[in-house]
Amino acid sequence: MVLGKEALLYEPVGDGRVKCKACARYCQIPEGKIGLCGIRGNHQGKLYLFVYGKIIAGHIDPIEKKPVTHYMPGSKIFSIATTGCNWLCHYCQNYDISQRRKVEGMDFTPEQIVHMTKMRECEGLAYTYNQPTIFIEFARDIGVLARKEGLINIFVSNGYDTPETVNLMKEFLDCITVDFKGNAEKNFLRRYVGIPDAEPIFQTLLEIRDKTNIHIEITDLVIPEIGDDVNEARRLAKWVYENLGPDTVMHFLRFHPDYKLMHLPWTPIKVLEKHYQVAKEVGLNYVYIGNVPGHKYEHTYCPECNAIAVKRYGFDILEWNLDEHNRCVNCNYPIAIYGSLQKSVYGERFLPIS
Repeated sequence: MVLGKEALLYEPVGDGRVKCKACARYCQIPEGKIGLCGIRGNHQGKLYLFVYGKIIAGHIDPIEKKPVTHYMPGSKIFSIATTGCNWLCHYCQNYDISQRRKVEGMDFTPEQIVHMTKMRECEGLAYTYNQPTIFIEFARDIGVLARKEGLINIFVSNGYDTPETVNLMKEFLDCITVDFKGNAEKNFLRRYVGIPDAEPIFQTLLEIRDKTNIHIEITDLVIPEIGDDVNEARRLAKWVYENLGPDTVMHFLRFHPDYKLMHLPWTPIKVLEKHYQVAKEVGLNYVYIGNVPGHKYEHTYCPECNAIAVKRYGFDILEWNLDEHNRCVNCNYPIAIYGSLQKSVYGERFLPIS
């Protein structure tokens, strides 16, 4: 077996076992065994990250696809992933990557990945398609080099992390979108995700808020019939408002049938609109509906005058009605967007790993 590289986030716990600290499962792994994620395992009393240096997927995406709408809008992002995941989502659209329990991928050093990002004129990297903190030692080594080269680093994360992972994020991460599922309702998470509850996600967000300067956006995949309770959405939005502030961005994403939930329909647009409304009612200023191109709730509205500050269609920015200080041109209200509009080419291009 190719061992990859010894992990940083672990400790011995006796009887030859090691306790992994990369995610809130805190797997205690016996000698010769691998954690639930499929990529961190115990070899001779040490925890190894078996996918260190192995990339299973790479694409060039607009930053808005993550989704991230209030950080460096218009940026072109190199998105990468390894195999494995610490969640067991029945609806995962990337299940061939995330649920693969075999260490696979092409070999790249952190230096090569940063070079590829720059050669393709991307503004930064996203660690995505599977949970990035399960390969955080690899991501950290890439991200530190990327930051030195003026590139930004983004996690597309389930947030099921630990104080130790947040501590490593501080070294390189600029932005994180934390993706709740099914409004974070406990029974949904137990049955369709394989975790007890969402409490570690909330604790991770508080750690990031208190100990870093990382930009946070929140997403919630709204799954019809089994994870679309509006009261649960209100409870989640209220937590975001009270703990992260009214300017925290919240995206409600439309589900499409995939993996083990092919029998479910697409999320009705009216259900998404109800979620949008309850989030606005609790006081959040910037709420979006995702995966519904052309919907009016794709736009950024000024909280003061309700004019369209940024007009979008899907991942494209059609109008930028902000001045050089990101203030609404209609009323001069400061819009909570970090960075000016980037001049990248919009849209997605497939990037073969080579």
